[in-house]
Amino acid sequence: MQGSSSNGGETLHVTVGGDEGSPRLDRVLAARCASLSRSRLKALILAGSVTVKGAPIRDPAYHVTAGDTITIDVPEAAPPEPKGEDIALDIVFEDGDIIVIDKPKGLVVHPAAGHETGTLVNALIAHCGESLSGIGGVKRPGIVHRLDKDTTGLMVVAKNDAAHASLTAQFADHGRTGEMRRGYLAFVWGVPNRQRGTIDAPIDRHPYAREKMAVREGGREAVTHWEIREVFGGRDGKPVASLLACQLETGRTHQIRVHLAHIGHPLLGDSVYGPHFKTKAGHLGPEAQAALTALGRQALHAYLLALEHPRSGEVLHWEAALPEDLLLLEKTLQAAL
Repeated sequence: MQGSSSNGGETLHVTVGGDEGSPRLDRVLAARCASLSRSRLKALILAGSVTVKGAPIRDPAYHVTAGDTITIDVPEAAPPEPKGEDIALDIVFEDGDIIVIDKPKGLVVHPAAGHETGTLVNALIAHCGESLSGIGGVKRPGIVHRLDKDTTGLMVVAKNDAAHASLTAQFADHGRTGEMRRGYLAFVWGVPNRQRGTIDAPIDRHPYAREKMAVREGGREAVTHWEIREVFGGRDGKPVASLLACQLETGRTHQIRVHLAHIGHPLLGDSVYGPHFKTKAGHLGPEAQAALTALGRQALHAYLLALEHPRSGEVLHWEAALPEDLLLLEKTLQAAL
């Protein structure tokens, strides 16, 4: 049951039944209040916004009993920070719960030092407007995964707490038990010695260059599956590069870039993880060299995304074609064959 709240938000009422799975207050509310995430409910309890039989309870582990009436005073979502900005978006799908975009190169996902404005978050706040019902009590988009500034392709963002919780769980699972799939197209130097394979190598911060990641013992689990899509010859006709389709089983920072460099096949244009391969550009034909120079970024595109809709449970699937700069790179590489 819902009602209005004196603070402009809403008031939720829950009557504890005799068949609750756990007597803990936080777990009962998590099971009964699908519109609020566990973290949001915990914050409301700690803030004194949850009462049991009229008394504020600030202990998430408080034991309720059958017949207890729980009242949750959910304040109106606070205005977003940062502010919205009118930035064009390539929207692939949108409804009241999620929005899927095809991110262009050069667009930073979240405000940070050096990129306080002009980000995807700024654009989504302006575009979604009042359809953002509040993530953690703030009218902001729920970012559940990221793409590097210069990586293009598909991203999904949550518009409310319930969608955010569902997507977070799906991305944590990465298709091991559910329907989540994330596919990338990667143009790499050289050609792997077999058609497909799996890279299972932990990733952590680089021990010296803190802005980089590296394969390191004791790091976080990271698994990338790959297969060869195309092989490209150089000016001498010998294989010089290839196009790989990669599937993520985990979602670590720079995972594909780090893993492919680790097996000796860094991304074309990757100045961070493949700087020692710059000289290989001399083996490309002149048109391919020009396309790679013009690219000015790592040749990586998130082309595939599949997930279960957080409300309906329907499995949704999207694919995004290569952007113009990578399409030109592919065509010029093919021309040398």
